[in-house]
Amino acid sequence: METLGFWLPAAGLVAVSVVLTVLGLLRGARPRPQDDDRELGIYRDQLGEIERDMARGLVSTEEAERLRTEIARRLLDADRRRQDAGKPAPHGARVAGLVMVWLMVAIAAWVYWSEGALLYPDQPLAQRHAEAAQIRANRPTQAAMEAAWAADPRRPAQSGPEPEFEVLMEQLRSALAERPADLTGFRLLARNEANLGNYAAAARAQERVIALLGAQAGPEDHLALAENLILAAGGLISPEAERALEATLRLDPGNLMARYFSGLMFAQTGRPDLTFTLWRRVLEESPPDAPWVPQIRATIGELGELAGVPYTPPPLEAMGASGPSQADITAAARLNPEERAAMIGAMVDGLSARLATQGGSAEEWARLISALMVLEQTDRARAILQEARMVFAAEPAALELVESAMRRVQP
Repeated sequence: METLGFWLPAAGLVAVSVVLTVLGLLRGARPRPQDDDRELGIYRDQLGEIERDMARGLVSTEEAERLRTEIARRLLDADRRRQDAGKPAPHGARVAGLVMVWLMVAIAAWVYWSEGALLYPDQPLAQRHAEAAQIRANRPTQAAMEAAWAADPRRPAQSGPEPEFEVLMEQLRSALAERPADLTGFRLLARNEANLGNYAAAARAQERVIALLGAQAGPEDHLALAENLILAAGGLISPEAERALEATLRLDPGNLMARYFSGLMFAQTGRPDLTFTLWRRVLEESPPDAPWVPQIRATIGELGELAGVPYTPPPLEAMGASGPSQADITAAARLNPEERAAMIGAMVDGLSARLATQGGSAEEWARLISALMVLEQTDRARAILQEARMVFAAEPAALELVESAMRRVQP
């Protein structure tokens, strides 16, 4: 029904346009008798005026003759235009026009047939988001992704390690099989397996590291696991890798690499708009030599178009700039009100303007809210918080960081 709702009106418009064009070509242009008769009448009146002026002696005979000749010429031209307007277009011109009409219809149909999506139904935004959520929920497991990548002919060939190093690796693997609680050993194993390109084995070893650390596992431990899982799957982000990224961001919401991989996950599951939101902030906070910067700069413009947000990446020399740090804010809190306002005011205004026009990280939003609270601009801080809630609605960890900024400074 949705397809018919588009095609029936479209076909009707095409049919009406073609019929009107064909009828116009077949019938030709019609004269406008009222306009033409009025013009001819004017010229006839002018001839009569010349005769009357000559009889009254207002114009000489020679001048009257010259005026009669000029008006007669105009009268003949007007009559000729009137006759030509009533003639239909030449037969050859009408045939050529008809051929062009049908040729344009045929070309349009051929272009749509070859380049378009025939009978493709409408896809509302809510439907696309629901389909993306389903794609994300139905992703293959890490094991399935690893198996598919292992069998992929595009996978680059790996050179084996030196024989002596391989012997040492086998000894390490055997020793750890007998010492499952050796944290240092598993850290070493994970690092060396990754160096050898054995990312799946590195991920298993890193999982053991995290299990041994328990609640003491840091964001770098979870990020190492996520990176190994992603590399073992050929760059795809499985549900297991996503959970490792979420654990990283819970402990370190500003982690640039974890946020980059999170944006990549959304790109792989049909949400380029979320990828753009994440990568825009990552790009603007990253140093120019960060390894993810080239890929983001190469694709952020297209992602912006898909998200409906025209965007130009910042110059490389302007990347990595940030607002006032928490140390700046804490130091300002110890000053008297006048000094504190002078110190924070400039930083707050600059950061607020940049976040409003270019966006920024959750840390920068939190700094702005903290600074406003120190300046006792509570209403403005609450307004910024409401805006941040919309910006980070899809990022619970980032939203919690922003929310905590308000709670930390409140008495």
